Amino acid sequence: MIDYGSAYWRKSSRSNNQGQCVEVADGLGRVVGVRDSKDPAGPVLVVASASWSRFVAAAKGGALTS
Repeated sequence: MIDYGSAYWRKSSRSNNQGQCVEVADGLGRVVGVRDSKDPAGPVLVVASASWSRFVAAAKGGALTS
Protein backbone atom coordinates (compact mmCIF):
# COMPACT_ATOMS: atom_id res chain seq x y z
CA MET A 1 0.00 0.00 0.00
CA ILE A 2 1.21 3.51 -0.79
CA ASP A 3 1.32 6.14 1.97
CA TYR A 4 -0.15 9.26 0.38
CA GLY A 5 -0.01 11.15 3.67
CA SER A 6 3.61 12.07 3.02
CA ALA A 7 3.12 12.68 -0.72
CA TYR A 8 3.77 16.11 -2.19
CA TRP A 9 0.68 17.00 -4.23
CA ARG A 10 0.84 19.70 -6.89
CA LYS A 11 -1.49 21.29 -9.42
CA SER A 12 -0.68 22.25 -12.96
CA SER A 13 0.75 25.72 -13.41
CA ARG A 14 -2.12 26.19 -15.88
CA SER A 15 -4.79 25.69 -13.22
CA ASN A 16 -7.23 28.58 -13.07
CA ASN A 17 -8.21 28.25 -9.37
CA GLN A 18 -11.86 27.62 -10.22
CA GLY A 19 -11.93 24.16 -8.63
CA GLN A 20 -11.74 22.13 -11.83
CA CYS A 21 -8.25 20.77 -11.23
CA VAL A 22 -6.46 17.54 -10.63
CA GLU A 23 -3.46 17.18 -8.38
CA VAL A 24 -0.52 14.92 -9.08
CA ALA A 25 1.92 13.31 -6.64
CA ASP A 26 5.15 11.98 -8.05
CA GLY A 27 8.18 10.79 -6.17
CA LEU A 28 6.23 7.73 -5.03
CA GLY A 29 8.53 5.23 -6.68
CA ARG A 30 7.15 3.49 -9.71
CA VAL A 31 3.72 5.12 -9.56
CA VAL A 32 2.11 8.55 -9.81
CA GLY A 33 -0.98 9.49 -7.82
CA VAL A 34 -3.74 11.58 -9.40
CA ARG A 35 -6.68 13.01 -7.44
CA ASP A 36 -9.46 15.59 -7.61
CA SER A 37 -8.29 18.82 -5.96
CA LYS A 38 -11.80 19.40 -4.55
CA ASP A 39 -11.67 16.09 -2.66
CA PRO A 40 -8.15 15.60 -1.27
CA ALA A 41 -9.33 12.84 1.06
CA GLY A 42 -11.08 11.04 -1.79
CA PRO A 43 -9.90 8.29 -4.08
CA VAL A 44 -6.53 8.35 -5.81
CA LEU A 45 -5.95 7.07 -9.33
CA VAL A 46 -2.62 5.24 -9.41
CA VAL A 47 -0.73 5.24 -12.72
CA ALA A 48 2.61 3.63 -13.55
CA SER A 49 5.30 6.33 -13.78
CA ALA A 50 6.26 5.30 -17.32
CA SER A 51 2.63 5.50 -18.49
CA TRP A 52 2.21 8.91 -16.86
CA SER A 53 5.33 10.18 -18.64
CA ARG A 54 3.94 9.00 -22.00
CA PHE A 55 0.58 10.65 -21.26
CA VAL A 56 2.22 13.99 -20.38
CA ALA A 57 4.42 13.86 -23.49
CA ALA A 58 1.39 13.14 -25.68
CA ALA A 59 -0.56 16.01 -24.10
CA LYS A 60 2.31 18.44 -24.53
CA GLY A 61 2.85 17.29 -28.09
CA GLY A 62 -0.77 17.90 -29.07
CA ALA A 63 -1.57 14.24 -29.70
CA LEU A 64 -4.64 14.38 -27.44
CA THR A 65 -6.50 17.19 -29.17
CA SER A 66 -9.64 16.51 -31.16
